[in-house]
Amino acid sequence: MFKIGGIFIPVTDLEKSQKWYEQNLGVKKFDEWQEDGEDHGVDYLFQNDTTGLTLIKVDKPQATEFTIKGNRKNAYYNFEVDDIYDAFNHLKNNGVELTDIHDYGPMKGFDFFDLDGNPFSVISEEE
Repeated sequence: MFKIGGIFIPVTDLEKSQKWYEQNLGVKKFDEWQEDGEDHGVDYLFQNDTTGLTLIKVDKPQATEFTIKGNRKNAYYNFEVDDIYDAFNHLKNNGVELTDIHDYGPMKGFDFFDLDGNPFSVISEEE
């Protein structure tokens, strides 16, 4: 009945962020819009998927994670990949800041950060 229609990400430099997301996540742009005559947002789709990813221009970085307890934080969503090592190496080779790959039993994962320091989690479920 329900499915994720889109993910919204706050970015401070829309032009640089567009290039970064296209290069690192392989998303394809399908729309751009302005508000009050200024660049305001860009809509993307993931390859072979209908889930949208939207970059929205903001004046200052904003949290895309929540605090669990103390210093422990969690991203609001994660990206699933078929090959965790391929995704990790792709981002690493592009100079993206990321954590080590962690083994969670039936799942492996790591985090990476965009130009604004927004954290994202990547997971791969093991057979």
